[in-house]
Parts: sequence; C-alpha cells; structure tokens
Amino acid sequence: MKITIERGALLKSLNHVQSVVERRNTIPILSNVLIRADQGQLSLTATDLDIEVVEAIDADVAQPGGTTASAHTLYDIVRKLPDGTQVELIYGADDGRLTLQAGHSRFALQCLPQEDFPAMSAGELPHRFDLPAAALARLMDKTRFAISTEETRYYLNGIYLHTVEGDEPMLRAVATDGHRLAQADYPLPDGAAGMPGIIVPRKTVQELQKLAEGQDGLIHVSVSDTKIRFEFGGVVLTSKLIDGTFPDYERVIPKDNDKMLEVEGKRFAQAVDRVSTISTEKSRAVKIHLDDGKLTLSVNNPDSGSAVEELAVDYTADAIEIGFNARYLLDIAGQLDGERALFAMADSGSPTLIRDSEDASAIYVLMPMRV
Repeated sequence: MKITIERGALLKSLNHVQSVVERRNTIPILSNVLIRADQGQLSLTATDLDIEVVEAIDADVAQPGGTTASAHTLYDIVRKLPDGTQVELIYGADDGRLTLQAGHSRFALQCLPQEDFPAMSAGELPHRFDLPAAALARLMDKTRFAISTEETRYYLNGIYLHTVEGDEPMLRAVATDGHRLAQADYPLPDGAAGMPGIIVPRKTVQELQKLAEGQDGLIHVSVSDTKIRFEFGGVVLTSKLIDGTFPDYERVIPKDNDKMLEVEGKRFAQAVDRVSTISTEKSRAVKIHLDDGKLTLSVNNPDSGSAVEELAVDYTADAIEIGFNARYLLDIAGQLDGERALFAMADSGSPTLIRDSEDASAIYVLMPMRV
C-alpha cells in the first residue's frame, strides 16, 4: 500500500474513528484502526465490537492495499504534524510496518494483519428512512442529558427511539434516569412506519453527535431489532442496540397538573444557578415557593449558609412549596429555546411537567425532592 493524503483531511477522519477505540483493550487488534486504500480512496475503520465507524476520504492511491495500526498513536502523530503537510503512508508486507512520511518526519509503526480485524456484520436492516441532520441532532440533544448512568438498569442507558401513532404519526426519542424524563418528537419520516422500538446506547449517541456536527444534509438511517446504522458524508456508523425493554414512560407523564407557572426561562435558570451555589454537592436541593405572582427560590445548607432569591412570575393558583435537584432543573432549562418556560404542577410530592413556550414537540418531567 502506498498513498499520499493532505494532513488536515487525514486528521479529521482519524479524529472521527479513533474516539470509538477504548484506551485500554485486552484484545490488541481493537486498539488498531483498519486502513484500506483502493480506487482513489482511503477507508478508515475502528470498532469496540459494539460500535463500528467507517469513513472514506479521497486520497492519491499509488498502490492499493491495507493494514492495521494503533489508532491513538497514528492520530497523535498526524495531530502534531504542521498544517498543510502532505502525508505519505507506505505499507510493505515484507517488514510488516506502516511507514508514515511527512516533510522531514518519518515514523515506522508496528502493524497487525488486516485479516485479524473483526468485521461487524450488520445483517439485514429492513427499516430505512432519511432524517435531516438537524432533526436527528435535535432529537438527541433534547433527550440525552436524561440518560441514566446506572449500569444495573442497563435498559435506561440509552435513548428510546420509536414511532407513535395518532393524528400526526411521530418519531419519538425518550430518555429517563428515574428522576427526570425528556421526550422529543419529529414528524414520522417515510419508511419509518412499523420500525421496532429500539434503545440506542449512550456511547452511540455521543459518537453520532461528534460525527454529525456541522452536517446539514440528510442522514440515512437503517434499523433492525438488534442494530442501527447511520450513513452521511462518507461516514458509516453501525451500532448494536441495548437488548432490553424500555419502561412504560407514558405512565409517569402527568396529565392533570393544574397549577400553572410561566416564567422567563433565562432569568429563572440564572437565579437557580446563583442560589444553588450554597447547596451541598450531594443533594443539590433548591426549594421553590410559589404564591400569587411571586416565586421564591431558597437553599439552606447547615455547613455553608443560606440563599434566597425572588422572581416575578405568572402564577395565580394556590400557594405551593416544592423542592428540586438544582442540577436537574438547570439541565432542563438549558434545553429550552423559547423565552418562557411553562411548569405544570400538582403538589409537592408529584412529578412536574415542564415545556418550552415556543416548542410543543418537547416535554420534560421532573420528580420533586424532599427539602
């Protein structure tokens, strides 16, 4: 194999694929990136056996071929080369090393045979549809903060992507960790009807967001019961799905909360952020007292003191006092694009429903705390 490629293009692709590779691997080949050159293109592949990322980029291929080399080492070398450098990659089966030449720099890397690199056979992915990159990014952005990190409840360690029938069929993303829930909808794309409800793992969501950043075209999505594939801009990401049953989330979305609060989202978030400075790292509890057009935020911490802040709000229902985790409140406030946030509450022990005044397609549910 012998190819020449511009440093910037190679670095961008290596950055995409190497982030899938785990830093510590008991299987040496999984630390490597598969490098293949043929017909004017360089193809890079990385996998952790759950996710596989393949990216193809244009290159000057003098001699086709392939090998595998350490993903992180190769990335670090290319990252440290000067901008605009032409990088030459040469692999000869005789010495079994990948030679990288750029300017006056020359590196020889140990390789493992490309035949040993695991292929992640996706099998048949019968459900196929296209989504605008911005729409997919929004579904992920609006919900991923609520993904559980508790490994014992593995079925909550991802985003539940499924279809919802009704007057307007929707593709819906839901995530919950038992303390808060986030739900976002998008009109059902052609081809998505009848797809199974799937749980996309947290790491896949993170990698997809990195890869799709700056994309403005369509993303081709293919789904089966066990795998999902995203294709866009020369990149193919294939991932296993979480094998589990997502809970019946609709049961926890309150329908009859009658105490309605409307507040300027940005000012509310800033006030919560300020008073939570006093809260303990463990509980992060903030108390909200509502009464006739006034919201009072308060925090009491026996170790460091207390904080109180008042806001004028639109609230005319009976007085209520309710406690929340400040960080959870701020996570939700950060997702609200409109100027005003709408809270629907029942009492101090029941879940609160939160919406964006300018986006009816996303809702958030937050469980209260005892304070």
